[in-house]
Amino acid sequence: MLNQQAKGKIESSLTVLLVSDLERSKSYYQNALGCETTEWWAVRDDFGLGFKLIQADDPNDVRPNTGTWNTYAYTESIAALDVLYEEFRANGAMIVEEPKVSEFDWGLWKEFSVKDPDGYVIGFGSGAK
Repeated sequence: MLNQQAKGKIESSLTVLLVSDLERSKSYYQNALGCETTEWWAVRDDFGLGFKLIQADDPNDVRPNTGTWNTYAYTESIAALDVLYEEFRANGAMIVEEPKVSEFDWGLWKEFSVKDPDGYVIGFGSGAK
């Protein structure tokens, strides 16, 4: 019999981002992405999407991933993803990748990406069987 050690449950998580201009980043996350912002936090949908924004001491410390996302978030359905995309587009979010559908043997996957003023890329996706 395997050891059945109790595990704690993680309720939410967030991504920590060093930013070049904290006020500009807070404004973007609030206005373009619909996040609630505080002194450092930018969260949406009860931490369904969450960031801790930290002012970088040196602009060279701001280094988004290259060639991939910095964060990826999921919606409950493709229809919800479409609504989110339209909301972001209407709010002036910087769209990096327009919505696209990929077909797999298990079903469809649709995703799009936005970026923030420092170039951090956030992907959003959902699937259907």
